[in-house]
Amino acid sequence: MKNSARRSKTSVPSRKIRYAVVGLGHIAQNAMLPAFAHAGSNSQLVALVSGDKEKLAKLGRKYKTPALYSYEQYDECLASETVDAVYIALPNSMHRDYAVRAAKAGVHVLCEKPLAVTAQECKQIMRAAERNDIILMVAYRLHFEEANLRAIAIVNSGKIGEPRMFNSQFSMQVRPGNVRLDEELGGGALYDIGIYCINAARYLFRAEPSEVFAAAASSSDKRFAEVDEMVSAVMRFPNDRLATFTCSFGAAHTSRYQVIGTKGDLEVSPAYGYTDELAHRLTLHEKTTQRKFGKCDQFAAELVYFSDCILHRRQPEPSAAEGTIDVAIIEALAKSAKKGRPVKVKGLPRDTRPTMAQEIKRPLGKEPELVKVEPPH
Repeated sequence: MKNSARRSKTSVPSRKIRYAVVGLGHIAQNAMLPAFAHAGSNSQLVALVSGDKEKLAKLGRKYKTPALYSYEQYDECLASETVDAVYIALPNSMHRDYAVRAAKAGVHVLCEKPLAVTAQECKQIMRAAERNDIILMVAYRLHFEEANLRAIAIVNSGKIGEPRMFNSQFSMQVRPGNVRLDEELGGGALYDIGIYCINAARYLFRAEPSEVFAAAASSSDKRFAEVDEMVSAVMRFPNDRLATFTCSFGAAHTSRYQVIGTKGDLEVSPAYGYTDELAHRLTLHEKTTQRKFGKCDQFAAELVYFSDCILHRRQPEPSAAEGTIDVAIIEALAKSAKKGRPVKVKGLPRDTRPTMAQEIKRPLGKEPELVKVEPPH
């Protein structure tokens, strides 16, 4: 066994996993850094990594985190033996490099979605994790959130009959200059918000698509010089079920999905947000009931879950395979949009799916003050 693998097993404390947050953009500042206050049972923030000295100084003081590293010092951070795990919140194109380096150092990895920009890169991260015996998880926060987990339970209970159709819309007006609009950094609506629609269809149908078709469109808006403004997609699932969705960076904010079965339908709207109060609208026999789900700290929940996986040497759900399948589907959709024809999908087999047993609730704190970063929309 390699030295790094030995370290990952022997240096983990018995109670709390020590984290470095890598990248101090909006998602890290607005959601993950405050989440440690609600995940303190088994998770501790001990280090920050950024290319911006002002962010490091101000956020280090705010969160009482004295270990501050530049990107050039990342390997030093990994070798410090004071960090058990990293949370990677960098531009998508940087995920593979920073995840693989952490794995080789024997440091566990919680990586924001998408896991990488190609399925091949995802597999490289997976191999590095396996070879170095570290725990790797993709940050699918909705796999621990009540509204989405209860949607899965309702659909799979047979209450709406056999689920036949899924449709979803996820859109926002992305600010000019935002990293999501930079093709070289792995930007684009499919990678950023389309992935939520893809993942939801998969966990609700509990299956993988065999074929996909997509069309992309953009207005003359200068924001979309490098990436498509919006993409609409159709995904064919086993048993002749269809899932459709549209994701857009140039439309008013919306976040919803609907599953239609042979006996009824379930709409979740809002569905994907982390600061929203999510809601169900269930229609059976032409009678509709509604239910709202209170706001909670979805990032604290995934921290608690991931730390527990490390402490108990348990492979997480959502795994790296989950992230790899979504990226393979995104690649197929992009190819379809470019070629103007359906594309077959060859994914990885999945033997685990999210269930209500994964629900974790933590209170949502106040919205934090941000340092040199703007919301994406």
